[in-house]
Amino acid sequence: MKHRVHEESIMDQDTRWLVKYNEVVEFIATNHRNPSRHRLEEHDMLNWVKQQRKLKNKGELKAERAELLERLLSLCEEYKRVNQWK
Repeated sequence: MKHRVHEESIMDQDTRWLVKYNEVVEFIATNHRNPSRHRLEEHDMLNWVKQQRKLKNKGELKAERAELLERLLSLCEEYKRVNQWK
């Protein structure tokens, strides 16, 4: 029996971080809103953004990630008041 190797397991940490970052950016660009805490399928993205913000605030985020996160947080701010129930 062959074992499937999941794509995530062969990616390095920086690649996985960028994949998740791009997933959130694409979600916001496509849906014109931030991930919602009211939708179970969006919790993973929402929790990832929260975790990255915490790491940044503690000074534990790499400089290049912190810069990208700032861009993402600015984008999130633009859609902060958009109805999450759409």
